Amino acid sequence: CSGLVLSRRPALVLCHASVFAPFLRAGPAAWARPAALPPAALRPCPRLRVVLGSEPGGLRELDARLLALVPCAAFRRALERGFGRAERWRFGAGEEAGTDPRALPWFAWLRVPELDAPEGGWTVRASAGCLRKGQALLACGSPFGDLCPELFLNTLSRGVVSNLAGEENALVLTDARCLPGTEGGAAFVPSPDGPRVVAVIAASFCWKGAEWVGLTLLCSLAAILRSSAGVLGEAGIMVPPVPAWVAAVPASSGQDPLSWTALVECGATWGSGVLLAPRMLLTCRHVVEARTPLHVTPAAGPGQDATVLRGRVVFATEESSPFDVAVVELEESVPGFSPPCLADTFFPGKQWGDTRYWGRGCVIPLHPPPASPIPGEDVSVVGFGALGRACGPSVTAGVLSAVVAVAGRPVMLQSTCAVHGGSSGGPLVSSRSGCLMGIVASNTRDTGAGATYPHLNFCIPITILQPFVAHYRRTGDAGAFAGLNRVGEGVQATWQLQQWPGPPSKL
Repeated sequence: CSGLVLSRRPALVLCHASVFAPFLRAGPAAWARPAALPPAALRPCPRLRVVLGSEPGGLRELDARLLALVPCAAFRRALERGFGRAERWRFGAGEEAGTDPRALPWFAWLRVPELDAPEGGWTVRASAGCLRKGQALLACGSPFGDLCPELFLNTLSRGVVSNLAGEENALVLTDARCLPGTEGGAAFVPSPDGPRVVAVIAASFCWKGAEWVGLTLLCSLAAILRSSAGVLGEAGIMVPPVPAWVAAVPASSGQDPLSWTALVECGATWGSGVLLAPRMLLTCRHVVEARTPLHVTPAAGPGQDATVLRGRVVFATEESSPFDVAVVELEESVPGFSPPCLADTFFPGKQWGDTRYWGRGCVIPLHPPPASPIPGEDVSVVGFGALGRACGPSVTAGVLSAVVAVAGRPVMLQSTCAVHGGSSGGPLVSSRSGCLMGIVASNTRDTGAGATYPHLNFCIPITILQPFVAHYRRTGDAGAFAGLNRVGEGVQATWQLQQWPGPPSKL
């Protein structure tokens, strides 16, 4: 596994405890204990070696000894609340095998005397309580264990904070792509005076049922230190307090996509939706197909309670339509709602406000950004995928990988953001301008291999929907959306993910 050098006086390394599972005297039942495990809990206690990089480009191997295995209580509670057993969550490198979930909150403290440095101190840290969804993170770990440390030691992955849960954000989810062996590695948050360690990797892969979610599970370093205070104190080690605040990197836009996103529940089915007006929401048809009462929960702001509103479907596309869209009217207005600005073109180089490229009746953005979204630019998806109501909406980042046009008209957007079950209907947002670019329709599943690809997903461009939305808001006639059911064979083939004419696609 990976590890983190947290102090050089005395020299301490923190890593994940799952690597010690084969040596537990009590077997896997030991993970259910509420208190720390001493070295005597292992049989035999293995010889421990810490591998570090050295200058220039070599490796150093140092002996280490185990101080204790420590459970993080706040992280354990957040796991129990957010990752229910009924949803068949698994953590590890494969669908069948994986880490015992009871081991996830456990971490190991190692003492490495050869790393002691008289002038040394503690690694610069930050509290996870300062994190916000969508904030940049950098993960560092050594995948594949000791397979080839010369190649893989301390590799980096960039992502964002996808979700947060527990006391002072004890549990953090990120879309930074980590691999097996990075467990115990560190996650850093940018700050004006350089990156600070904010969390430790607990699981590199998350599975919900048979679906790879595409997110990495982190545990707050501050929460680990609080749970470890007694063990470290017995060893004569005093831990300096973790700073409670770190200045965040400024956002690229004043738009807040979290405020437009809502949880949509229809019987046992749930998904996401985008609020375009105080009482109007767009989602996907397959989210609201059940003939049961519809409830919409707009994302709550910090310190606010979520409000559940009733809604009714005023229009849903036919099953034969490639555009999987439903329009929901709410019984009450969302208080304090601020509408999103909408992209009006995906033609490279065309400026917002160039009316030659507006469809008739399009909604004019309130705060026009300087240029249209183009393939390759940074984007984000916001939605209630995977965790649903448990932790509020998640944020995943990627790039706009393709704009697919038929007869010169964009009919599909593709992105590399991680999208999973429950994300359908959520917004695709430009990270640069904050504009709403489209709504998520699906990720990709290979029916031949039975594999789901969360980082290849498809969105309906907002430019397809703008004219119908504007007409509906002006007239109240939901029949205007019926135009979404009348599309050509080229659009049909595009959304069936196949050539036209050609054989059926396996995707």
